Amino acid sequence: MVLAEGKTRALAALWAAVLLWASSFIVLKIAFQRFDPMVVIFGRMFVASICFLLVFKNLRKIDYQPGDWKLLAFMGICEPGLYFVFEAMALTYTDASQAGMICALLPLMVAVAARLTLKEPLKWRTVAGFCLAIVGAVILSSVAEPTATASNPTLGNFLEFLAMVCACGYMISLKKLTPRYSPWFLTMVQAFVGSAFYFPLLFLPTTELPTAFDFTGVAAILYLGVFVSLGAYGMYNYGMSKIPTAQASAFINLIPVITLGMGLVLLGERLNWMQYAASALVIAGVYVSQGSRAEKSASTD
Repeated sequence: MVLAEGKTRALAALWAAVLLWASSFIVLKIAFQRFDPMVVIFGRMFVASICFLLVFKNLRKIDYQPGDWKLLAFMGICEPGLYFVFEAMALTYTDASQAGMICALLPLMVAVAARLTLKEPLKWRTVAGFCLAIVGAVILSSVAEPTATASNPTLGNFLEFLAMVCACGYMISLKKLTPRYSPWFLTMVQAFVGSAFYFPLLFLPTTELPTAFDFTGVAAILYLGVFVSLGAYGMYNYGMSKIPTAQASAFINLIPVITLGMGLVLLGERLNWMQYAASALVIAGVYVSQGSRAEKSASTD
């Protein structure tokens, strides 16, 4: 009974995390229209760090082992570090709905990476699904046409793919660390590393510092810092610590569909019929990679 309740809480946390992550694409797109991307990303990390400082005393119980700092630093540099650099650049060139669709590749990338680094089994369905989803992502980008909200979707989608590579590195390192560290401690490390990573970028010649107060932009940064950088990552890290990596990463599959719907309703984004077909191909590839219901049941018994 306790195990069932623990899994239910983990699944609920993962659902909440992907809903918040999907909304982040929309909020980032709005924030980038008001402030420089580096200002937005540093702001969200700084807000999350301030929140963690308030509860730091409750997160100090850890089982540190020699050399863990390398894995902790790698996790933080992958995400939020380089991940948000690529995502910020991506969303200046492509629509939030297209960027969200590229996220569908992440669970498959994690499965391949887990096979290479953690020696986890990799089924032929996963490989086939991965190839199918890659084809869909390539078509999605190649048939995209420049619009007022997506000046160079091909470049933007490629940058979002690089962000997924960084996210993959984060998930693999996170899974190695969860046996010794609480999910909230790891989320705090991400916030602190992210703040330190982005602070120097504020002083680059290409970064435009804000010259006036913009309520919508500030509200977007607060939302990203509290609800996404702290809430979504904390809940996802909690969920991943309680169930297998493959099951937790599969929840990322929900982000493209949710983001597509939000992009249509909130931003008025529209895809052409070829892009919808390519999106369906990506989702089909993800579905194929998950295997049959019987295989799923066997793997979780």
